[in-house]
Amino acid sequence: MKMLSSSSSTIPLFVSVFIILCSTEALVKLPDNETVPAVIVFGDSIVDPGNNNDLVTVAKGNFPPYGRDFIGGIPTGRFSNGKIPSDFIAEELGIKEIVPAYLDPTLQPSDLLTGVSFASGASGYDPLTSKIPAVFSLSDQLEMFKEYIGKLKAMVGEERTNTILSKSLFLVVQSSNDIASTYFTVRRVQYDFSSYADLLVTWASSFFKELYGLGARRIAVFGAPPLGCLPSQKSIAGGIERECVENYNEASKLFNTKLSSGLDSLNTNFPLAKFVYIDIYNPLLDIIQNPQKSGFEVANKGCCGTGLIEVALLCNRLNPFTCNDVTKYVFWDSYHPTERVYKILIGRIIQEYVGSFL
Repeated sequence: MKMLSSSSSTIPLFVSVFIILCSTEALVKLPDNETVPAVIVFGDSIVDPGNNNDLVTVAKGNFPPYGRDFIGGIPTGRFSNGKIPSDFIAEELGIKEIVPAYLDPTLQPSDLLTGVSFASGASGYDPLTSKIPAVFSLSDQLEMFKEYIGKLKAMVGEERTNTILSKSLFLVVQSSNDIASTYFTVRRVQYDFSSYADLLVTWASSFFKELYGLGARRIAVFGAPPLGCLPSQKSIAGGIERECVENYNEASKLFNTKLSSGLDSLNTNFPLAKFVYIDIYNPLLDIIQNPQKSGFEVANKGCCGTGLIEVALLCNRLNPFTCNDVTKYVFWDSYHPTERVYKILIGRIIQEYVGSFL
């Protein structure tokens, strides 16, 4: 794993962070005396800003046309045409414009103070999910987080580190790959879906408890999206008409019900923490089913390539079918929404849930 050199001087770090914080205006008003110093992210490709870049895996997006609408038009490893949810959350909270990958070789010590992402595309709660594409598991992400804590302590001391961790927003985005890939291709011969969803929640709860033990107190957890309405899933299992795949959507909804219940239980058992379930299923489904309402025209395929199946390596600059005007599209590739969709969703989510984790 790549190690970052720690700065020997604390004062310049605080000065640089002060400048960063003052240059990013919060778009949502926080209650008096409440601060969110950092956004710390775990999860899959929805919030991976490039941690997979140096892995030998098909699950990466550090090449054009990925990133064509990002700052400078650079493909950073984000599975999008531009920014991803974690970036917009940090921006909405007035922390910084983007949340960098922990393994970004250009990462600065000051970046650690305001948050990083440990997320790895194609990972999941199920340990098997990350093994198939050879990416960072949640256990791997947790080990990186422990290393991160050590670096924070070396920079600003244990007391300041504990304060940063307790006040920061921890974002966890997992389950899509577990359900769409691992369950429907491998695990379904071992479990009915209800039993598998219970197992996912058990793995998830264990991870959340470990975060709590390491100092996290504000933990926001995305539920599963309407997986059956993603273009790739409609192409694979939606029949000749490419309709939404109902059993995939039903699986997402059942998992979400169980996840929400599991988080309620954690809130009861750990009253000093706030575990917040974030419903992504319904707001994204609303955009997919009523695209014109949000100013979109195309919701049944992605912009990249034919939009029917391309994702990761298949979404590349050699594909001649990629759209010119991505603003019309709900999806960037066959699996991931566009930057514009993320911006709309996160704006709604922050307004609805910000009071829940403060």
